[in-house]
Amino acid sequence: MVLNTIIDMQARLIYQEKFIYADGAIREMILWQLPKATSERPFGMKYRLYYGLADGTCAVRYDNETGKGDHRHIGDQERAYRFIDVETLVADFLADIEKVRRG
Repeated sequence: MVLNTIIDMQARLIYQEKFIYADGAIREMILWQLPKATSERPFGMKYRLYYGLADGTCAVRYDNETGKGDHRHIGDQERAYRFIDVETLVADFLADIEKVRRG
C-alpha cells in the first residue's frame, strides 16, 4: 500500500478536463502517467473519468483504483473494463455518457 502511494505521488498529470453541460451535468476526465508500469496498471496509466448528473448522482465512472484494477460504473453497477489505450478508453466513456443522456 505504501509503495502504491509513493508511485502515485510521482505520477505526472497528462490530461485534465472538466465540462459542464447545459443541464448541469458534469463530465471530468483526469489521466496520469505513472513513472513505471505495475502489475495492477500494466500500461503505466492511472485514470478517473466521471460523469455525474446535476443533482450529484454519479451516472458513469471509469477508474483503475488500487486493488480493483480497470473497471467502470454505470449507475449502481460495477463491471470490469479492459483497458486497451487512452483513445479507446475515452471513446468508450463518451459512448456510455451518450447512452445515459439518451435515457
